[in-house]
Parts: sequence; C-alpha cells; structure tokens
Amino acid sequence: MAERYLSVAQVAERLGTTERFPRRLIAERRITFVKVGRHVRIAESALSAYIDANTVQPRRHRSGLRRAA
Repeated sequence: MAERYLSVAQVAERLGTTERFPRRLIAERRITFVKVGRHVRIAESALSAYIDANTVQPRRHRSGLRRAA
C-alpha cells in the first residue's frame, strides 16, 4: 500500500490543534516532511513516529510504597 501524505490542515486536525502547531514543527525541523513545489506534506508514518516519540507513559507506583490518602 502506498504511503499517504497529509496536508498541514489534516495534521492539525489529527492532532487536535490549530495549523500553527504543525507549521512550527516543520519550521523547527521537529517532524519529517516533504516539499511538493511550495506545498508541504507530512507522511502518515512520520506523524505516527512523532506521536510515538512524544507519548509520555504513566508512572507506575512501586509496590509497598503508597501515598497517604
């Protein structure tokens, strides 16, 4: 299956942000992108990699150590 490329607007929608945020990621070279003429496209796999790299896992409590309620 061919890679799907997303516009800045589509990336913003998927991230639940305004278009300004993915444009900043592009300007700061924090996400991989492709220039098609004057248009910028982001591969779905690059977006998934960005999300995976920036996902914060919840803390796990050590057994035996509990917080006082």
